[in-house]
Amino acid sequence: MYVSLADAVLAVHLGFILFACLGALLALKWRRVLWLQIPAAAWGIYVEASGTICPLTSIENYFRVRAGHAAYEGDCLGHYLTATIYPDGLTRNIQFALGALVLILNLSVYAWLLHKRRT
Repeated sequence: MYVSLADAVLAVHLGFILFACLGALLALKWRRVLWLQIPAAAWGIYVEASGTICPLTSIENYFRVRAGHAAYEGDCLGHYLTATIYPDGLTRNIQFALGALVLILNLSVYAWLLHKRRT
């Protein structure tokens, strides 16, 4: 049961990461998404820029330990994504780059939405 709970938290976590990074694209169709996506993107940028570990990582690790598995060090991106793309692991420079990518992507979509609204 604990493995299933850890996997569920991981799925929610990855969904949240995708929403924080790409959710602005949903605002092209549904404007009300902005009220959820802007705080999600801000949280993602904060976590990456500050080096904070997202609480969802701690929850996932809790369930993994309860299931008898080992917890992992660092954050979700560092463990699942960055470790695959960057074998040396997550560095502060990579975290800043990821946060900047989220910011630039979202600002670009929102700037385009504002421009579209004015014309």
